[in-house]
Amino acid sequence: MVEDTSSRKMQGFERLLTLWVFLCMGAGILLGRVAPGFAHALDGITIDVGGAPVISIPIAVCLFCMMYPIMVKIDFTEVVTAGKSIRPVLLTLFVNWCVKPFTMLGLSSLFLGTVFLQFIGPDAMDLVKLPFGLDLPEGATYGAGTVVVQAGVKLLEIPLWRSYLAGCILLGVAPCTAMVLVWGYLARGSDAHTLVMVAINSLTMLVLYGVLGGFLLGVGRLPVPWQALLLSIGVYVALPLVSGIVSRKWIIAAKGEQWFKQRFLHVLTPITIGALLLTLVLLFSFKGDVILENPLTILWIAVPLVLQTLLIFGVGYGLARLLGLRYADAAPTAMIGASNHFEVAIATAAMLFGLSSGAALATVVGVLIEVPLMLALVKFCLRTQGWFRQTPEGSEAA
Repeated sequence: MVEDTSSRKMQGFERLLTLWVFLCMGAGILLGRVAPGFAHALDGITIDVGGAPVISIPIAVCLFCMMYPIMVKIDFTEVVTAGKSIRPVLLTLFVNWCVKPFTMLGLSSLFLGTVFLQFIGPDAMDLVKLPFGLDLPEGATYGAGTVVVQAGVKLLEIPLWRSYLAGCILLGVAPCTAMVLVWGYLARGSDAHTLVMVAINSLTMLVLYGVLGGFLLGVGRLPVPWQALLLSIGVYVALPLVSGIVSRKWIIAAKGEQWFKQRFLHVLTPITIGALLLTLVLLFSFKGDVILENPLTILWIAVPLVLQTLLIFGVGYGLARLLGLRYADAAPTAMIGASNHFEVAIATAAMLFGLSSGAALATVVGVLIEVPLMLALVKFCLRTQGWFRQTPEGSEAA
């Protein structure tokens, strides 16, 4: 098997991981305030698609350092066996594509369009980009918006709450395909099963992301950001995956499996958590000013996102128990549905609506709540392992 999951105990530093997460978020915001030039310079080191930043190179480096130690630990002969267990895969696809997008739309519409509308402002408006390929005269209506001209540029003026709703929808149709490997690992889930589900989910995302997103946004169509999706999945998933496969084979051939497990993996153990914390410092140094300038707005957006995460986790975890899955498969299955690929969501919101739009702000809020909430769910999983059957290590999953 990949490794003895009983050894994955959050001891010492990891037991206080939630505290370190909040400290790093605070450190990132502080860095962005006291050294805005440094933060903006780092934020500007990107790979762009269609004029929008899709890959932040500093973040990509941190994510590689976060993902590689997990990838290199996986015995890929186990991945083939894991792929034969179809129930966790089907459950993941069902939750991610048949449940999650629609509950996100429902919860976000309820809270942003009704419960919190008076706080957001029923008459508050947002200016966003016109949909790609659309050329309407000034004053024309399109969906819930009106075409206006600002500084010689045609924009679509829409209710602000609908702009926030668009960002939430983009999060809802972007299931996690990278950091979920970290959550599954910390929850002592099956790395092989997580990797299989991530791979299948990534391919499904390429097909359904634009189609389902366009349907839920209700603006006719959402252009599929193929280049952005392919580039994002390639950098965040494929690169550490290939590096893990190649280096694992090379190191074992050169040094032996015992040296690989006892020496090499031991050195890598703290790197994943360290990279996660550094990623948070960078993310919040880039976006901390936006959060500080909109504290109440952050709260209004965060409420439906938190409820959505808890609901989808509960659905996935509960169905996994009803289906009789073993814990090692149930935990990552629920984690994949609960978490979001916020990198893709942020990039798509910037491409489609603009960097200063309410939609882009909503996707940034996804970053704000993601890590602390997922860590809390990891701890919940660890405390509820007894709800599921346990399969002896090395046996095939049901």
